[in-house]
Amino acid sequence: MTLSTEFVTSSRVLIPLAITMAAPFLIWIFRANENRREAVSIWAGILTFISVASMIPAVLEGTIRKFTLFTILPGINVSFAADGLSFVFALVASLLWIFATSYNIGYMRSLNEHAQTRYYFCFAVAIFGALGVAFSANIFTLYLFYEVISVFTYPLVAHHQDDEGFAGARKYMVYLMGTSKLFFLPAMVLTYVIAGTLDFHLGDISTGIFPADADPTLVTITYVLYIAGLAKAALMPFHNWLPSAMVAPTPVSALLHAVAVVKAGVFSVSRVILSGFGVDLMNHLNLGIPTAYLAAFTIVAASLIALTKDDIKARLAYSTVSQLSYIIIGVAMLTPEAVQGGLMHIAHHAFSKITLFFAAGAIFVATDLRSIRKMNGLGRKMPWTFGAFAIASLSMIGVPPVCGFATKWYLVKGTLAIGQIPLLLALLASTFLNAGYFGPVVYRAFFKAPAKGVDIESFHEAPVCMVVPLFTTALISVLLGLYPQTFLNFINIFGKF
Repeated sequence: MTLSTEFVTSSRVLIPLAITMAAPFLIWIFRANENRREAVSIWAGILTFISVASMIPAVLEGTIRKFTLFTILPGINVSFAADGLSFVFALVASLLWIFATSYNIGYMRSLNEHAQTRYYFCFAVAIFGALGVAFSANIFTLYLFYEVISVFTYPLVAHHQDDEGFAGARKYMVYLMGTSKLFFLPAMVLTYVIAGTLDFHLGDISTGIFPADADPTLVTITYVLYIAGLAKAALMPFHNWLPSAMVAPTPVSALLHAVAVVKAGVFSVSRVILSGFGVDLMNHLNLGIPTAYLAAFTIVAASLIALTKDDIKARLAYSTVSQLSYIIIGVAMLTPEAVQGGLMHIAHHAFSKITLFFAAGAIFVATDLRSIRKMNGLGRKMPWTFGAFAIASLSMIGVPPVCGFATKWYLVKGTLAIGQIPLLLALLASTFLNAGYFGPVVYRAFFKAPAKGVDIESFHEAPVCMVVPLFTTALISVLLGLYPQTFLNFINIFGKF
């Protein structure tokens, strides 16, 4: 039985944002004491997660909390709302911040990295931006926090302050800020001109914010501008910033690929499609299937490129490009099963992919290796790290009982519901390609003799504060596979499925 939606004005939705806004300043205040500085990040993550989780019962009962900070013009305001879709992203971002901070401590201290206060400061602001995107009640607010993420992750990408770091960071900013200014901003203006408001239509995904008599051509142009402007979703051809950002420290790569940046992109695309345009208008203008085909192309093409990469972070980067489009293809198919599968993958991919990047970072800290060809036999010296990597790889491939299987099950059902065999074939092809580029890493680690010139006898596991988070996130991936209703309940409330 579907619950009716109840809207409640409540400032409680601001609490997670207030905590994450205060955290960077406290980190700066305690910059002279690294233990206190890092304790701020851990406690801020814990308190943020608790504040988000405390709102779960009301959301599952169909209550949407809304709060407007201030109004600029009629229909343009800074306001926040907490609905089912918000919680898919907010719970993931706040929980993974806790694990990422523990991992950061081991990584940054083990490598004696410079500018650690700046690093933790920007990391916290990025989480603030992610939660702002998650709880945005309109396109204007979403745009503001989307840009906050871009600006404050730039120093993280350029962290090493060498030529490679600055080059990668420049490309990162050109793609993300360039597309948002050239495409997202005009799309927002057109939306306001056509609809007279930027407020998302919450509580019902069938109806969007555009009036029934809106010019179809103008609405279609607006939609295309949104898709092009949300480059954080890494749809081809706006994906190349993501592999280039791999010059950043590995925990930043995990932040980019699993928690804040790319998830803000695919979340924003999902929100714009479902709460901005609505299923009915998307179907009427036939905008969904072309978007799904673009996503399908991205899935297959990025997987093929991943097969060619020997650097483990580069392989994971192209895997992310591919996996993000699982979310887009699901939402764009517009059927209940496909939308469920796509939105579930926001969380499922996050826990699995952060495990993979955590493992890559642990391998680098322990061995100084990034080349997959040189990782032969390492699994016998680092069984916890490579065991977690294997579990997360099964999720990416879509093997039960890990959570990636639930995603693909729902997506396949979605393709069958609308008779889209090409999309089904793309999903099946990606499964084999995923096995093709993840399987050899695990096989080499556990079953091949050490590579010539690599003495693995001196290697051992990374620090405990790195290994525990990565193995925990791997176990959560299994639990989410066994209990997919964990996030499905929020999606069903959001979509009224």
